Amino acid sequence: MLTTISSAATSFAASVISRETSLVAALHRDSTGEPVRQIQEWLTFHGLGIKVDGEFGAATETAVLAFQKQASLPATGIVDEMTFDALISPLTAALQPLDDSGVLSQDAPRYAEQHLAQRPREVGGPNCGPWVRLYMNGAEGADFPWCAGFACFVLRQASAGQPLPFVPSISCDEIGSRAKDRGVFREGGPDFDTSQLRTGSLFLVRRPGDGGGVGWHHTGIVVGMAKGAVTTIEGNTNDSGSREGFEVCKRVRATTVLDFVVLPE
Repeated sequence: MLTTISSAATSFAASVISRETSLVAALHRDSTGEPVRQIQEWLTFHGLGIKVDGEFGAATETAVLAFQKQASLPATGIVDEMTFDALISPLTAALQPLDDSGVLSQDAPRYAEQHLAQRPREVGGPNCGPWVRLYMNGAEGADFPWCAGFACFVLRQASAGQPLPFVPSISCDEIGSRAKDRGVFREGGPDFDTSQLRTGSLFLVRRPGDGGGVGWHHTGIVVGMAKGAVTTIEGNTNDSGSREGFEVCKRVRATTVLDFVVLPE
C-alpha cells in the first residue's frame, strides 16, 4: 500500500506509514501478536468493538466476518490483503496527496479537512491506536498527547517537502519556543488582531497560570479567522475542547488564552 501514497509530502513519515499500511501475512484464527492488535484496532474503529489483546480468537474472527459482510467482501474470517486494505482505508484516504497549490496557507487547511473527514481517534486506550502512531512517529501511550503531532504532521504533509517556518515537534512547548526563535510567534489575547494570521497558522493554548505565554499545553491548525476568535482543526480533543480528548475535531476558540505560530507572507 505504501507505493500508492508515498511522495515527497509523506517521506518524513515513510517508515511509520509503511508499518501501518503493510500486511506481512494473512491473519486468521489463532494468529497472535502486534499485527493482530492492529486488526483489532481497526475493527473497533469501524464500530465492531472487541478487546485489543493480540489474540485472534472467536471474537476477532466474528468481527472480521461482520466487517467483510459490511464491506461486501468474501466472508472468510481471514484478514487477507483485500480485507486489510478495506480496514485501513480511512488512513490511506487521509494520506492521499491533493492537487497542491504550492501555498502552505492554502494547502494546510485542505489537508486538515481531509484528515478530519476520516474521523481520526484513539483506539485501545488513551493516546493509542494507528492514528496516534501515525501522527507521533510511531509513539503511543499515556505519555504521548498527540495534538502537536497531528498539527505538525498535517503541515508537513501540506508543505510537499519544503521546510516549515518553524521546527516541527510533538511538544507544544517546543513548538512555541522554536517559533520564537524563528520570529514567527505572536502573543494572543482578547484584543488580538486576527488579521495577523493566515490559515494554516498554529494556535497554542497557554498553560493555566503561565502569564505571557511562557508555556502551552494544546495546539492545532487555524482554518478560519474572525474578530476575537479562530476556527480550528485539532487533534487529541473532543466536543468540549479538552486538551486530553480522543479525536480530531473542528472547533471555534476565542483568542483570549491563545498564542500563535504565524505563517509568513
